[in-house]
Amino acid sequence: MIKRRILRDVLYSLDHMPAVAVLGPRGVGKTTLAKEVGAVRKSVYLDLENLRVREKLSDPELYLSAHADKLVILDGVQFVPGLFRELRGVIDDYRRRGRGAGCFLFLGSAWCGLLGQSDESLAGRISYMELGPLDVTEIEPEDRERLWVRGGFPESFLAESEEAGGAWRENFIQTCLERYIPQMGPRIPPRNLYRFLALLANEQGGLFNAARAARALEVDGKTVARYLDMMVDLMLVRRLRPFHADVGKRLVRSPKIYVRDSGLVHALLCLSGGEAVFSHPVVADSWKGFVVENILSVSQERAQAGFYRTSAGAEIDLVLEMPGGGLWAVGIKYGCNPRLGRGFYHACKDLNPERCFVVYSGGECYMMSDGVEAIGLGDFCREFWKLGLD
Repeated sequence: MIKRRILRDVLYSLDHMPAVAVLGPRGVGKTTLAKEVGAVRKSVYLDLENLRVREKLSDPELYLSAHADKLVILDGVQFVPGLFRELRGVIDDYRRRGRGAGCFLFLGSAWCGLLGQSDESLAGRISYMELGPLDVTEIEPEDRERLWVRGGFPESFLAESEEAGGAWRENFIQTCLERYIPQMGPRIPPRNLYRFLALLANEQGGLFNAARAARALEVDGKTVARYLDMMVDLMLVRRLRPFHADVGKRLVRSPKIYVRDSGLVHALLCLSGGEAVFSHPVVADSWKGFVVENILSVSQERAQAGFYRTSAGAEIDLVLEMPGGGLWAVGIKYGCNPRLGRGFYHACKDLNPERCFVVYSGGECYMMSDGVEAIGLGDFCREFWKLGLD
């Protein structure tokens, strides 16, 4: 078992807030995390995907009154849409009786829908956290290539063989499209969603063009937009927003789209094993998506992220707005001898960032002659994470 970095943050928040919500895609380890929390807290665990368990909460106040001294862990809250509204009164009653923290731990797999429900009902009573796939700070350095190739879903990463990991990823995609998404309401042919995800994987990190995607899938633009919103909500796809600044230049306004887990990218492209990945034309874009996800995994809400691109070709792969207003510019290059194009330097001249980096697939950290810091992904993520602890 790999200890997740978020465990410490969850326990801290439970000491200070009545409710904590941990959201992440299915299969990412939320249930395992909940059991770790339950091992150190007096608690009761409820799996709300089970209909019989949901029936226990038909009268939440009655059921919870028998567990008023425990942390109640509710796994799968997306299956009970009105639950947050019911629990508001329970939390307020606990507060009146002097229990203002550590009442509920919610686990869910749909970000936007749950965020809207809880914002309306539990404002000021809940703290949100995101649990993504494993990142480079949670594994041994020698396992970094395996993490990139297989992705960070624990069962895929820890599989006994590459074949077993690939089979898990294929089954994960099929289960999500054929069983899980219909459970949440939308009735969409799984084949359409698979083709949509495969299209995004083929254009990993590209600017989203809804009209072109609609033509490829033979659907209309509104349908494509709905597919994208759904995949973003399920935390399988990232919509990276363009960074806008008043620089007097024409800026790109379309978002960049990434399939968030590199292992799923490779599964959607039918790439099995490292050699298949390294020899495929998508290798550089796969690496770029892997870097973006790892950096944003450790940043959580400590920095706002976007990318910068002008119509003239000036571009920064990742712009991080740091607390206090400063900017970090991050170029991303695959290979052990990173070279940045003129577009990166033109963009840096536009934005005047505090620090400039190139994150590359080598391991050595050094200062390049142009003032850009060359750094490996693991070192960058550890430095960025420690910055948030200060």
